[in-house]
Amino acid sequence: MRIAIAGAGAIGGYIGARLAKAGADVVLFARGPHLRAMQETGLRVVSPEGDFDVKPEAVGELSAIGHADVVILGVKAHGIASLAPQLRPLFGPDTMVVSTQNGIPWWYFQNHPGDLDGLHLESVDPGGAIAKAIEPERVVGSLAYFATDIAEPGVIHHTEGNRLTLGEPSGARTERLKALADVLIASGFRVPVTTRLRQEIWVKLLGNVAFNPISALTGGTLEELALHPQVSRAVREIMTEATAVAAKANVEIPISIDQRMAGAAKVGAHKTSMLQDYEAGRPMELDAIVGSVVELGDRLGVPVPATRTVYGCAKMLDEKRRRSA
Repeated sequence: MRIAIAGAGAIGGYIGARLAKAGADVVLFARGPHLRAMQETGLRVVSPEGDFDVKPEAVGELSAIGHADVVILGVKAHGIASLAPQLRPLFGPDTMVVSTQNGIPWWYFQNHPGDLDGLHLESVDPGGAIAKAIEPERVVGSLAYFATDIAEPGVIHHTEGNRLTLGEPSGARTERLKALADVLIASGFRVPVTTRLRQEIWVKLLGNVAFNPISALTGGTLEELALHPQVSRAVREIMTEATAVAAKANVEIPISIDQRMAGAAKVGAHKTSMLQDYEAGRPMELDAIVGSVVELGDRLGVPVPATRTVYGCAKMLDEKRRRSA
């Protein structure tokens, strides 16, 4: 199984490094100093589970990869629209495309069971560019539950976690899913296969839609956001709104807000990926994580005033930072 990591940053690079360490046939696509470091000295993972070095195949042009059996999208959600049209040379008849992004993915309403089938969210897929480039039958969904960041070019810091949930949008347990899970398990990941992928997307989104933008606005860790009297109230308001949007989209979130808050407090002094991006001067995944809930709420007639307010404030913060960069 030849696996291409399209975007070997913190998430994609960690997956690629684990695969390479296990001897899988994997190639990493990256750009800039990170690519040069991987090509010259390899990729180093610094982890509480043990540091290791690998020297996987790393390229700066997608056309250099050839056909792949699996393409894992390691870029942030806002990077897929420009990347997706370039993926065509990697596709064979049965190539799988694995999304790892946070938020509501572009494929969420493709072949959707119910009256929302075919719904398009502009905040997630501007102009429908992603949907045009990646056929629905190629898509495999995933949810990454591990914390990583690029410490320096060629070095990925792994903080905790190794779970990578996989699922077919249809909910089926397929042979291709089992084959991919087996390869990832052999690389050291815990890979549960879910038949309720859309539901699990909302479980993760319930926390991300609230904690991520507020963390960027305040600089607070998960523990601080969950325990601060005023901020935790705002977090709960956004979670309540997201739960209502999910319910209108025919999804029952099988976890309470109290459980989600307790889980965040238990994680401790962890910075969300959005706060990490903001502090590093990178664009934030605001549209896919927060804007999508606002847009979907508007489309379904569900009021989301707290979510809209935080989204607007975080957008302004991101825009000002980009102008000053």
